Amino acid sequence: MISPGQGSRNLTALTAASFIGFAGFTLVMPFLPLYIAQLGERDFGSIAAWTGISLGITPAITALLAPVWGRLADRVGRKFLVARSLFSFIVIMAAMAYVAHPWQLLALRIVQGLFAGYGALCLAMAADSAPSDRIARSIGMVQTAQRLGPALGPVVGGVVAGLVGLRNAFLVTACFYAVALAQLLVLYREPRLATHGTAARQARVTFRNVLAFENFVVLMAVIFGFQFVDRSLGPVLPLYVAALGVSPGRVALLSGLVFSILACGAAFGHHLGARMLRRRTARAMIGRAALIAAAAVALFAIVPGPWTLALAAAVFGVAVGSAMTSAYAAAAATMPAELRGTGFGLLTSASLVGIAVSPMISGFVAATDMRIVFLADAVILCIVALSVRHVMVDSPTPAAAPTIEEC
Repeated sequence: MISPGQGSRNLTALTAASFIGFAGFTLVMPFLPLYIAQLGERDFGSIAAWTGISLGITPAITALLAPVWGRLADRVGRKFLVARSLFSFIVIMAAMAYVAHPWQLLALRIVQGLFAGYGALCLAMAADSAPSDRIARSIGMVQTAQRLGPALGPVVGGVVAGLVGLRNAFLVTACFYAVALAQLLVLYREPRLATHGTAARQARVTFRNVLAFENFVVLMAVIFGFQFVDRSLGPVLPLYVAALGVSPGRVALLSGLVFSILACGAAFGHHLGARMLRRRTARAMIGRAALIAAAAVALFAIVPGPWTLALAAAVFGVAVGSAMTSAYAAAAATMPAELRGTGFGLLTSASLVGIAVSPMISGFVAATDMRIVFLADAVILCIVALSVRHVMVDSPTPAAAPTIEEC
């Protein structure tokens, strides 16, 4: 066990590392299409395709390797694995400032996927550092940092890119990760966990057991669908903003503002969803949120304009946040507490698959017409709403369970 004072310092270190790390990641990634254009690509379709592959490859590799890193963390310590990840991000982000071709950027994103995934480890470390009656609060603080970081990152990134240029913005991002690593090494002290991993080894749980729980498969589909639509906007929105006639010097700033509005809306949506679940079922919440999100994303294509994008992004974010909270809460209600780790692991896998494949598909679809991506997203969300209405069974939901975002 660790002292309360050290536990507080540990939580401060993890919260800061999560905020700085997640903010740093979104300083430059939303502007990847603009950077690829600077590397010599001129065709919108080619830019969108390179962007989609580059954005999607890292979470795809992370999803495959996350169990390996989790097992290694149990053996050698989680602090070492998080420090390794942050250090690798310093090197990789700095290297991205010096690429000359899109394929080099893609290669670095592949390497990044080999070392990414420290977000979930930070949540586990927060739980390790807290007494039993404060574990939820500790995890909540780290999750808040992981949500606020991406909300503020694109705006800061847009300002930084305007001041120093897109290439130097990657060096600024590397500095962000250096700060996160330094404060983690100084402030965080790994607690001794004599029984760490024992419960997981003793429990004999199969994926089939978890999939058999009520509504679980449809909830996996819901989470995949919302993440797929959410991440489909990454390769398209900056190019769409540029196509609306915004001056080149303001494209990065306006795109970052739209992404930040969406992220803030999602953060509010998580809170709103948790409150509304006290009066409504998760089935009703998810269905309505899917229809609202479908209308918002369709507005992107039907009524194009910078202010329309901002308004639609806010509505879309709130809908996505409330639906995701409702889905995780409904899943938590269908399984005993000792199986929620396995269940939430499967839900996270569904989320990561959506994150990985969506940018790739939307990038290729955008090569034909960027508006098709928005309209296709609206159709997908309508299908989600119909599926929930006809397949999902109403059941009581507890207070919203926390979601895990992978960096």
